[in-house]
Amino acid sequence: MTNQQFLSEMDRLENLLFSFALRLTRNYEDAQDLMQETKLRAYKHRDKFATGTNFKSWTSTIMRNTYINRYRKMKNRRHVNEPVEDMLYAAENRGSITNGGEAKMNMEELQSKLRQINEIYSVPFLMFYRGYEYSEISGYLNIPIGTVKSRIFLARKKLKALIGERPMAV
Repeated sequence: MTNQQFLSEMDRLENLLFSFALRLTRNYEDAQDLMQETKLRAYKHRDKFATGTNFKSWTSTIMRNTYINRYRKMKNRRHVNEPVEDMLYAAENRGSITNGGEAKMNMEELQSKLRQINEIYSVPFLMFYRGYEYSEISGYLNIPIGTVKSRIFLARKKLKALIGERPMAV
């Protein structure tokens, strides 16, 4: 396809292609940008156009694919609102701005609830909470592993019942 043939075909289809671009983008300025990019791509690849085929379909396909690619690119860009350097700074310094107040309050509440249940349940539970394995707890308390598991389970059940009784914070 020669330059003259390409330009005459584009001029003939310009209104049709622009209305298609408006339908895709739903914005006048974006439709103009899409139209311009479509013309550039079509001109750049005019040698790939097979003579005798439908020029309108060929350029419409270029426009549709250009729109889809641009939409995907913009969709990915919307996830990042700040420069990467700011995100790296925030990620590196995340640990420096910690407030352990809530965790401390939760632990104090848990300890007060643990004092309310029997010691035969709270000791194995606390040992398990601190990272001891069932066999280590069993050896330290001189009780079978099944009993350790049972007491930990019952301690959890009793704690859930006690924590469930607390008033809800507003």
